Amino acid sequence: MEMTQQDVDSIFNELNVLGNEIRAYQKKHENLLEDVDLSRRKSLINLLNYIVFRKHDIRELQDILHEFGLSSFSGSEGHIASQIVQVKKRLKADFTPEIEPVCSFHEGREILESNTTKLFGKRKDQLIPHIMVTFDAAFLENPKKIKELLTNGMNVARINCAHDDPKTWLKLIDELKKYSAKLDIPCKVFMDLAGPKIRTEILGKGSDKGKVKINEGDEFYLVDKPVKFKKKDVIIGCTLPNITQFIKVGERIMFDDGELEASVIEKSENRLKLQMLRNSKKSRNLKAEKGINFPDSDLEVPSLTDYDRECLPFVVDHADMVGYSFVNSTQDIQVLQTELNKYKKQPHIVLKIETPAAVKKLPSLLVQGMKENLIGVMIARGDLAVEIGFERMSEIQEEILWFCEAAHVPVIWATQVLETLHKTGIATRAEMTDAANAISAECIMINKGEYTVRVLRTLKDVLHRTSGHRYKKRYYLRPLNIAQNFTFKQPESK
Repeated sequence: MEMTQQDVDSIFNELNVLGNEIRAYQKKHENLLEDVDLSRRKSLINLLNYIVFRKHDIRELQDILHEFGLSSFSGSEGHIASQIVQVKKRLKADFTPEIEPVCSFHEGREILESNTTKLFGKRKDQLIPHIMVTFDAAFLENPKKIKELLTNGMNVARINCAHDDPKTWLKLIDELKKYSAKLDIPCKVFMDLAGPKIRTEILGKGSDKGKVKINEGDEFYLVDKPVKFKKKDVIIGCTLPNITQFIKVGERIMFDDGELEASVIEKSENRLKLQMLRNSKKSRNLKAEKGINFPDSDLEVPSLTDYDRECLPFVVDHADMVGYSFVNSTQDIQVLQTELNKYKKQPHIVLKIETPAAVKKLPSLLVQGMKENLIGVMIARGDLAVEIGFERMSEIQEEILWFCEAAHVPVIWATQVLETLHKTGIATRAEMTDAANAISAECIMINKGEYTVRVLRTLKDVLHRTSGHRYKKRYYLRPLNIAQNFTFKQPESK
């Protein structure tokens, strides 16, 4: 099918509409540039441009462009205005662009790669993302495990402030630095602030054992503080004070990483009456110290806790990055930025996206983060999947990756990467695919487990195979073995 002048005019006019909207939106929000760090201004403009671009449904336009052999804008997140202008140039060489691109294809990639290196450090293997490993106090019993992790690809060491204590953290960091210097393998330190602790307490039936059986259809209670109840009643407490005031009848409450789902059927002072809708645990038991999620509720919970503030002096002294849990608003980020500004040395902030509110406000969160020199984003897929629903996880993690690439913000792909391999020594087929998709991020985080070194080796192998085909969301067409080694068998002559 040949392109007619009518086709050219139609496509050109549609791109003009996009360009004019981008220019107007950029002008409307040019005040944002005043507060953003100078090194982040191009990235902010590109993010603004991308927001306008993704307001439109351009699927039909993409098909038309593809049919005529033009760019369909896939993989253009880091330089969207430039791509629009380039397509218009192919259609009409003599036109004046209504938008001035802030970065080209190569410049957008260079900015992101530069930010990635500044955040996670230099790495010897340029073909794959950085790899972050969660440290365990048990490493101190066998410090050579840290040496194995470094030699097998660890670039970033993660310490979770929710566990252990400063004395243990310091020992782990000292061992890391010792082996890092000996091996000449650089490794950054990432420290996760604990954030608000929302965990179960077994107060009524089963309190002596720290667990209680709740079957589907059973009714039980979630309370703020000890209240009068009968011994046979199932009473679940919450470590977060006054939580019931934010919950409404009909809203869902999830327990233990979403394995149990309940609904609020009645509400009274300091008490919620729940009904168990789903219990996916074989034992049907809900135990103490298990996580609670409120996916339908608007919680007014501070992201930076008193305990986090106590940890900050240590984090500032020893960490290159600080993970900020349960970020829901720009105000949450401002609180941490203000606290860190009290110190001469400041670790870079990594925003952990793990609630529907954070997803909804992601562009604003990125802009607030850009007021500092450098930020990162972690897709905290554990709590996020529970909060938004497992069926939406694939869709939402893609959206986060797109917007972060538009802002040239490095992303950490976190939670349950090769988890079954980590726990049992053998991976499932599905998690191998998940590990391959992790190449879309700049860093991949793995949790604690018995087979950490095996996970590192497997992950590197998977990523090396994938890197020949993909960069971020852009697919490369390297030679395929199927094509190179295939020859049609000619029919034998009779």
